Amino acid sequence: MKIGLVSPYDWSYPGGVRDHVWHLAEQFITMGHDVRVLAPASGSQGKLPEKYILKMGWTTPIPINGSIARIILDPSLALRVRRVLHRERFDVIHIHEPLVPGLSQQVLRASRTLTVGTFHTASYSNIYSTSQLAYASTYPLLRPLFNKLSGCIAVSTAAYQFISRYFPADYRIIPNGVSLERFGPDVLPLPQLMDGKQNILFVGRFEKRKGAKYLLRAVPIIRERHPNTRFIFVGEGRLRRGFQQFVERKGWQDVVFTGYVSDEDLPRYFASAHVFCSPAIGGESLGIVLLEAMAAGKPIVASNIKGYATVIEHEVDGLLTTPRQADELASAICDLLENETLRQKFIQAGLVKVRGYAWPEVARSIMDYYCELLGVRGATSVKPYPRAL
Repeated sequence: MKIGLVSPYDWSYPGGVRDHVWHLAEQFITMGHDVRVLAPASGSQGKLPEKYILKMGWTTPIPINGSIARIILDPSLALRVRRVLHRERFDVIHIHEPLVPGLSQQVLRASRTLTVGTFHTASYSNIYSTSQLAYASTYPLLRPLFNKLSGCIAVSTAAYQFISRYFPADYRIIPNGVSLERFGPDVLPLPQLMDGKQNILFVGRFEKRKGAKYLLRAVPIIRERHPNTRFIFVGEGRLRRGFQQFVERKGWQDVVFTGYVSDEDLPRYFASAHVFCSPAIGGESLGIVLLEAMAAGKPIVASNIKGYATVIEHEVDGLLTTPRQADELASAICDLLENETLRQKFIQAGLVKVRGYAWPEVARSIMDYYCELLGVRGATSVKPYPRAL
């Protein structure tokens, strides 16, 4: 079949939704389907042609809730979308974050074929805020659009619980995926990091909800018990400069800020870690970095937030700590550094669990859902969701 995948966020910038869409496109192409990705793109990359990518225009960066949402706000977008849909004649249109302003809403409004929406939730909440007042105010405008969806996917139970409060429907829960080959335990570590120090790794954007500052606060506590440690912060963001200046003022050694790393190098940072830590304080619907750490065969310490608890079962395949509690975070990391048996238990359990998140499995589940919906094509809107999961 011919499938159109829609991402509302700038294709020129890395992000969870972008990566999800790209991997899904790769899987569908491997399965023999004809796929196009519709996305805005800006900068020098926005001008470069890419196979399978239909670039729909430049984006406007909008600072929202401590993050940056790069979406397209162009009066001519509606006409452009209608022309593309008329030309491509998709059998299925799959919109990621279908209620986000810009491209997603325009495609949903113009679609005349089977249309599926995936709710990643964290990005959606950044646009509209998580307050009930914000949703109540936008509900009359968004509900008619939402009703155009033939089917709804949530990437986790946490995502479902969040979005269904405002838009109840019959959701299919299909998680984010991870490449087991790319992040496998056989990936070679970076030799410069294999010098006998114990490496604690953070991967994520430097924005408030990712909680990097709590790992920084834990550094001196951890080093009281484990002085031979290195802390590696991988990622970019507006808070990074302030964090680096804080470390410089403290005079701490072996606290490394790598900045942006390439797709090729990222798995090698995971391979170089002894413990992976993600101290996010909220807004995570599942936690792709947790899946990547599991696939890499690394023990995990993460915050006990709804999205992360979807992936990690405390004391079974990782440790979950109270958000914003640097002391508790430090204690959990020290416990793992001191207990090889516990580390191996979590590693083995994680390697088993992550198989269910492999991209081929995720893509097959989504394709099965398409086929199920196509089999009941008469349904033009989603059914009310039963109250019990």
